[in-house]
Amino acid sequence: MEPPPRAPAAAPPARRPGRTAGGRALVAAAAALTVAVLAYAANLLTHPRAGILSWLDLRFYLAAGQVARHTPALLYRWQYRPGMRFTYPPFAALLFSGLAAVPWDVLAWAMTAASAAALGVTVWLTFGGLGWAGRRRAVAVLAVTAAAFWTEPVQRALHWGQVDLLLMALVVWDLCQPGHRRWQGAGIGLAAAVKLVPLIFIPYLLLTRRPRQAAVALGTFVALAGVGFLVLPAASAQWWFGGLWLHVGRVGFAGSVANQSPLGYLIRGTGSTAAATPWWLAIAGLVGVTGMEAAVRWHCRGRPVHGWLTCALTGLLISPVSWDHHWVWFAPALVVLVDGALGDPGRAAWARWACGAAAAGLAVVAGAWPAGWPPPARQPWGLIWTAPYTPGVAGPHPEYRWHGAALVAGNLYLLAGLGLLAGLTALAFRAPPPRRLRHPSPSEAR
Repeated sequence: MEPPPRAPAAAPPARRPGRTAGGRALVAAAAALTVAVLAYAANLLTHPRAGILSWLDLRFYLAAGQVARHTPALLYRWQYRPGMRFTYPPFAALLFSGLAAVPWDVLAWAMTAASAAALGVTVWLTFGGLGWAGRRRAVAVLAVTAAAFWTEPVQRALHWGQVDLLLMALVVWDLCQPGHRRWQGAGIGLAAAVKLVPLIFIPYLLLTRRPRQAAVALGTFVALAGVGFLVLPAASAQWWFGGLWLHVGRVGFAGSVANQSPLGYLIRGTGSTAAATPWWLAIAGLVGVTGMEAAVRWHCRGRPVHGWLTCALTGLLISPVSWDHHWVWFAPALVVLVDGALGDPGRAAWARWACGAAAAGLAVVAGAWPAGWPPPARQPWGLIWTAPYTPGVAGPHPEYRWHGAALVAGNLYLLAGLGLLAGLTALAFRAPPPRRLRHPSPSEAR
């Protein structure tokens, strides 16, 4: 009797192309971020440290903290340098005074590392709020963080030792928390107690029918302002009741190219703050009302990320002063554009291509270009800084003599912000409700 035929050997399991491609994408994205960080380290090693990381504003903050501790009556009359006066609320001075106990080298490098990490946290939270998860989310976060790291607002925030990246991450984390969290809103209140611009998120919370969160944010802000009154009563009275927080000139020349706000543009165009102010008030009112309406519409349609990004852009565009490093909010804007290009396969092809082109354009417009260009910069500078070096505009306040390409380059962040806000507003008024709500889950919000 012949033995039964042997069963054919089982075929090896088929390789899953999706997983292989996903693994390659993850490696490539991690490599991109590694290259971005290594390029920054190489820049540090090949230039004097002060040219890449001067930490000037961080030094200024600490000096103001010392003034608040030892001679508080001089806090808002004292000048760190000619024309460089402390402009933050008294609570911020108290916060900085507490940091004076940390050794300088430890504090400076910790500030740089924490700010860089805050950028990654912001990107991570934004993708989570848009519904990205798992390996796909990790790939997108690594890739977009690599691109956002080399934008000029981020590089300038690192260079000066500014707090913008930290405050942005705090606000985004707060807004991405589940609505049932008891203390949601406290992060916004804390951020506003350090810088006033995040105050715009309090009416946003109210308009999106979140009165408890708005009350927590306002209560936190008022409580921290009260701490300032308790410890620094004279300085607090001078700041809040003396109207110092309304004096635009305290922060330097508001017509500088660094001020990428409508008021800055109007000052550059009219040659005078007085002549520019009435026009700015009208524009700020129009932008504020339209932008907040669009932000509320996005939230009510189940797109909270689009909502708070629209609110953030509105805040930058109605603020009298939006320095270049304030525009770190381009980072979550890049995330939203990437989501528009890759997030929903069912979206029309032309819409996905438009979002991809807008993301690439924003990365170019806000990009930090190699050190030493334009001269005499050592740290990476953006395209806006080509305008002051345009031939024929030398001398004091060259902004008054811009024309043609210089006029466009010198206002690129403002133009990009207006373009983003216009696009988000137009879509908010015509977008139908989504197929599913895209609120972040508790695990995604972390």
